[in-house]
Amino acid sequence: MKISVLTLGCKVNQTESSMIESALKKTGHEIVNISNSPDICVINTCTVTLKSDYHSRQLIRKANRAGARVYVTGCYSELNEALVKEMKGVEAVIQNRKKLDIISILSPNMLYNALDYETCSRSRFFVKVQDGCNNSCSYCSIPMARGSSRSIEPETILKQINNAVASGYKEIVLTGIHLGMYGKDFNEHMRLSDLLTKILNGSKINRIRLSSLEINELDEPLIELMQDSRICNHLHIPLQSGSKKTLRLMNRQYTPEHFREKIEIIYKKFTGISIGTDVIVGFPGELESEFHETHDMLEQLPFSYIHIFPFSERPNTKASIMPDKIISTVKKTRVQKLNELNKQKKSKYMTSQIGKTLQTLIENKTYNDKCIGTTSNYLKIHIPINTNLCGTLLLVRVEGVKNNTLFGSPIII
Repeated sequence: MKISVLTLGCKVNQTESSMIESALKKTGHEIVNISNSPDICVINTCTVTLKSDYHSRQLIRKANRAGARVYVTGCYSELNEALVKEMKGVEAVIQNRKKLDIISILSPNMLYNALDYETCSRSRFFVKVQDGCNNSCSYCSIPMARGSSRSIEPETILKQINNAVASGYKEIVLTGIHLGMYGKDFNEHMRLSDLLTKILNGSKINRIRLSSLEINELDEPLIELMQDSRICNHLHIPLQSGSKKTLRLMNRQYTPEHFREKIEIIYKKFTGISIGTDVIVGFPGELESEFHETHDMLEQLPFSYIHIFPFSERPNTKASIMPDKIISTVKKTRVQKLNELNKQKKSKYMTSQIGKTLQTLIENKTYNDKCIGTTSNYLKIHIPINTNLCGTLLLVRVEGVKNNTLFGSPIII
């Protein structure tokens, strides 16, 4: 059969979809774009914001219009199962915890190895090491959709990574809904640093990238391990707000002062590190002065990029019933101000890389005979290489910035 796998949301969703897509391909199905008249569409939904809910429903309708039988999974359908089941064309809704059962549903009696898969990127291999979340942030519905934190056994993770190395991948990305909680559900507690040590010692992977981590989970062992040259010089650490009051209402377990101190320690320890962050704008009760606290903190700290989200009310969360909601026009104005700051931050960081030599993973070829790659510190760079070197690591000298992207020349081909 012709099958299309459509994905919204986080890197964990992307990784799970890659596992489903790869297994279905290996069991004889043809993986196609939705425009190529698929027999079946698998839709992996997201519910992190109101917009994500809308896009999830939109994809389901699009798949039905394409004439496909629709199988829906992911966080949106987990929390809205009855509504999704009633949508036209939906054949079944599969729970998050049983997401990989889609493979056996569509390929009954056919053998496959769930550890042997390819990811959506031909150059970077995404490894899901953890699922679920034990936090109770007042604005977030993901713990309701994903459940409590659960870690994958390190032996399973190592097998996946070594299979990826054998297939030619040079970079892995460790993903999780709450990555920093890795191992704490095991009888003998492990930390993320313990898993990283096992990966460094037990595999020959060239480059390891960490997805989002909470500030409280960046402990000394993890920071020390990051000095290993195989671990990317990049961290993504959500701030969410620079206001002490707002962080308390969000039920975030740190203060602005603690966040600031830890970021400054990391920045001093790792030369040229890229640190990205997330911010929620217009949380209920956020005064103009508290927004300015967030703006000033973002301005003062050495972030290389900022992901900005206007507050989106999630059903059945504590924040959804909080008073003093911020009107949309105020949220929009605040988002615009932070977008301007983000442009300045990104430009300043990219400009600071001119003249440096960066290890770069070649990801694909562009239309103008240039390859595009991702540096260790998470920047896109165009390189004038005429051959397809996708998946290789090169040292590239940064020569300038154009259209929000670096450009440079390889040191050796």
